[in-house]
Amino acid sequence: MSVIHDIGYRRYQGPRLGRGSVFAALYVHGMRAAFGLGRTFKAKIFPWSVAGIMLVVGVVAAAVKSQTGMELLTYETFPDQMSMLLILFCAVVAPELVSRDLRSGVLPLYFSRPLSRADYPLAKLAAMVTASFAVLGVPMLIMFLTAAFSGDGMGAVWDETRAFAPGLAYALLFALVYSSIALLVSSFVSRRAVAAGATVAVFLVTAPVVGVLTFATTQTGQQLAQLASPATLVGGVGQWVFGRPEGMPEEFGIGSFGPLYGAVTLALLALCVSLLLVRYRKVAS
Repeated sequence: MSVIHDIGYRRYQGPRLGRGSVFAALYVHGMRAAFGLGRTFKAKIFPWSVAGIMLVVGVVAAAVKSQTGMELLTYETFPDQMSMLLILFCAVVAPELVSRDLRSGVLPLYFSRPLSRADYPLAKLAAMVTASFAVLGVPMLIMFLTAAFSGDGMGAVWDETRAFAPGLAYALLFALVYSSIALLVSSFVSRRAVAAGATVAVFLVTAPVVGVLTFATTQTGQQLAQLASPATLVGGVGQWVFGRPEGMPEEFGIGSFGPLYGAVTLALLALCVSLLLVRYRKVAS
């Protein structure tokens, strides 16, 4: 005679939070993974080292300006000067966000929940952009607060705010472009070391092309040369918005092609996000 044993399993009767909460949980988890929170000390070394270097640069620039009035870095030049560190940051963080899940094969578990095929990559991208923007934005914020409140009166605060806001938007553009490329590349590679190397290669391999075009073509070709690499493309948009940096030779300028640089940057962002969505639609199936 068979006996049915009650071993205590019960149906879940609590609130079902739905798709929005799953998206938010993925975003928060991505942010924590970006900075190694909840993981071993080894996972924290590189992202916090990059963030620390940028923070030190920002603090030094702020201190020099408050004490001597000399600007080592402006809000517009800070993202440009930190771009190489940002590339390395994205190259290490992006595989942490997506390559781990590819390698461990947990994506079917994610998509068995009330989560659309677009929610997963968009949540990861949002976390990646936020982390990248944070490592650029926090030092810039320190520079702003130091300069704004060491000046005379609210007029100085307003002047500093007008200079700070465009620079912060420029930093956000860097975060959007670099994060989109890094996450797209990493979404195709399950090994984190390989994904990091491939991401760096996308930025660095195209950089010599810019140099060759700059010195080997006509003036028009020189002005369009920076379109050849994502590492210089965003800088071209910066020249369009803020003007050519002081001391930069004219042959390194973009001439009247600023709107083209802006259009290509938007097209690159749209392409990366679209390919990322297609990639995860394919993985899910």
